[in-house]
Amino acid sequence: MDISAYAAFAKDKLGVTFNNIELLLTAFTHRSYLNEHKKTVTEHNERLEFLGDAVLELVVTEYLYGNYPDPEGILTNWRSSLVRTESISAAASKYDFEPLLRLSRGEKRGTDRARAQILANAFEAVVGAIYIDQGYEAAKTFITSSILSTFDGILESGSWMDPKSHLQELAQSQDGFTPVYKVITEDGPDHDKIFTVGVYVNGKLRGKGTGPSKQAGQQQAAQAALEYYHNSN
Repeated sequence: MDISAYAAFAKDKLGVTFNNIELLLTAFTHRSYLNEHKKTVTEHNERLEFLGDAVLELVVTEYLYGNYPDPEGILTNWRSSLVRTESISAAASKYDFEPLLRLSRGEKRGTDRARAQILANAFEAVVGAIYIDQGYEAAKTFITSSILSTFDGILESGSWMDPKSHLQELAQSQDGFTPVYKVITEDGPDHDKIFTVGVYVNGKLRGKGTGPSKQAGQQQAAQAALEYYHNSN
């Protein structure tokens, strides 16, 4: 994609006119792309991602601290929900980042989970690029419109809670029972087990999940159960 397309994207989607558009180009450059274009590309986005991650966390922390008098533990959970991979990859998708990603041929065929991580990393790198090129206030404006604008929905849905806590609250309020987790199967050798866990409410299976530990399986099962409750309402 021509560099002029990145400049147009920055102006139209991000509301930023870059002084150094190469920064934005780097923000969209995955490490794998560098391996296939060593003669023409010299930098990938991981350093910008490192910077953008810090700027993103500061802006979100500043917003929560300034607007909510809640205790530190609650603020920390809220911040985590705003800056987690799912939230920022969703923001990147909303701003149509994917066509601009510079990836190797292999990465282009990657899984949805891998692509979500790449999008999240690119989002943080773009924040870093805006910060370097335009300063803190410009980065804050972008983060406010792309991330902080979702906070009311996060509060309303309760998705800021970890899935097990959210499910317990939901199951007790709707059914009057506390969820119970049971391991259904254990597969694989001792050093690489996969656990399948079911979560039951009043003896009825409400969700199943798998993971490399019982805890991970429980979290996945809880998430599946939350989707069950959401779809049944």
